[in-house]
Amino acid sequence: MPTSTWFRLDDDKRDRVLKAAMQEFGEHGYSTGSLNTIAREAEIAKGSLFQYFADKQEFFAYVCDEASRRIREDMEQRIAVLDLDQSFTGWLTDVCFAWSEYFAGHPLERAVTAATNLEIDNVVRAVVRATAELHYVQVIRPLIQMWRDKGAIRPEADDDVILSLLLMLLPHLALAPYYDGLDAVFGLRGRTPEEQRPIIRQILNGLSPVFEPQPPPILR
Repeated sequence: MPTSTWFRLDDDKRDRVLKAAMQEFGEHGYSTGSLNTIAREAEIAKGSLFQYFADKQEFFAYVCDEASRRIREDMEQRIAVLDLDQSFTGWLTDVCFAWSEYFAGHPLERAVTAATNLEIDNVVRAVVRATAELHYVQVIRPLIQMWRDKGAIRPEADDDVILSLLLMLLPHLALAPYYDGLDAVFGLRGRTPEEQRPIIRQILNGLSPVFEPQPPPILR
């Protein structure tokens, strides 16, 4: 957790530090991200950072959590207005459309998401991914339960399997259009949100047998 000094900063100064940290860690990750650069871009002394955070790892973890919080708050608003009078797969496809549009329009949060998921230091990655994934779980699990209560998910489907699939799929959709070497199958790299839509629909339709109640076989 940041120190009390961090929370006593005026909003402008705190925003400068956070923006500079998101840019630096987003571009270089934890391992090669420079506190000197962050301090310079935020127009503060480097030593001030250690008045706000115990060490670099705590600072990085806070930046990753803040990015995850911003993403969560925005996506919760987008999800709230989606049409519930459709199949679970149709609704989930709309969620993924909104997700791809969010990341196209929020390069800082996208970069920090990449830093969170692709960090090479095992200890650091475990800490920041655990925090980020908690946001995913807290949002997604109740939504799965809502659709189960509506009878839109197969009774025998395992909710933990559904949740796990989404925890793998969502970061992939967030990052694969913007970073090389992440998608060897669908060619998401460089595609706009509009161009991503047929691919997202293909993926979700392919997964729908895991989620959706299946019609009874036709007897002849």
